[in-house]
Amino acid sequence: MEEISIDGSMLEGGGQILRTSTALSALTGKPLKVFNVRAKRSPPGLRMQHITAIRSVAALVDAETEGLKVGSKEIKFIPRTIKGGSFSFDIGTAGSVTLVLQALTPVSAYAPKKVFVEIKGGTNNQWAPPIEYMQHVFFPTLKHMGFDGSVSLIRRGFYPKGGGIVRASLNPVKILNPINLTGKPKVLRIWGLAYSCRLPSHIPQRMVKSVEEFLRKKGFTELNLEIEDLQPQHGKCSIDPGCGIILVAELENGFRIGADCLGELGKPAEKVGLEAASSLYEQLVREAMVDFHLADQLIIWISLAEGVSTFYTAKLTLHTLTSIEVCKQILGAKFKVEGELGKPATITCEGIGLKNKFL
Repeated sequence: MEEISIDGSMLEGGGQILRTSTALSALTGKPLKVFNVRAKRSPPGLRMQHITAIRSVAALVDAETEGLKVGSKEIKFIPRTIKGGSFSFDIGTAGSVTLVLQALTPVSAYAPKKVFVEIKGGTNNQWAPPIEYMQHVFFPTLKHMGFDGSVSLIRRGFYPKGGGIVRASLNPVKILNPINLTGKPKVLRIWGLAYSCRLPSHIPQRMVKSVEEFLRKKGFTELNLEIEDLQPQHGKCSIDPGCGIILVAELENGFRIGADCLGELGKPAEKVGLEAASSLYEQLVREAMVDFHLADQLIIWISLAEGVSTFYTAKLTLHTLTSIEVCKQILGAKFKVEGELGKPATITCEGIGLKNKFL
């Protein structure tokens, strides 16, 4: 089969190109070469979380790989047959477990049997969805497409040591259903979790208070905001101190919109809460059905689904456009994008209707 060649510097030029192209190579059986890996990042080339993501997909398809070392700017991936079973991966740093999970989940959907996976690394990171987002937004959305997956948090992991643990259960599907996420969403309630490890208990409490004040002023009264305050004696507590908050708006049609903010040294807890609340409110005001993080994560799924999918998102990101381009190049999926970068947009895709050959 002819090798696919993907330029890792195109558009967003980051790790998403690697994760998406590797997953699609595994699903199509086409050998893959990615060059100019993470050319627009500093430093460029592979980091440990990207290597772990590629290795995780490789384990699912018995793939041969080349160039998997830190700093490498070119990789090759030669897939064989998808398999199910139990797997364990350790990033070895605070690299994001959720980004590894993003890479292997679409491949697991087309496995001959259920996939169980344990991943060690960072569970709550800058520039990556927190584990709660996967639990409360990502997997519930995929359920509407016919895919049944879940992930449990065993231990939190923050920068710099990581050490977090998650366990996922991923069920194969015969074919993915299309989705239609347009129209004006009605918010039923907003759920939230302010979490902290090895920090004073007033920190998550202050996050929650700032969120409550902001959202109530905006007219949202159905709020269920929880606090998770973990100290070293708790088995779920991270190795390093850390904190953050996630907010999830539950919509009338059963879908969800999320927003989050990770705590930083020197950033007041009130500001952490306010940033998450402002981000959520901005998307709800724009009457989005898909938040801008979910938008880029959905692209590979609607590309694989049978039929036409359409969704409206609050902000068109370069991540989303990059994922679209990779799916067009490898799968030949057809897309229509109505909207400008950084503005609300409607995305329509005619999926290829990939069927699970094992079911």
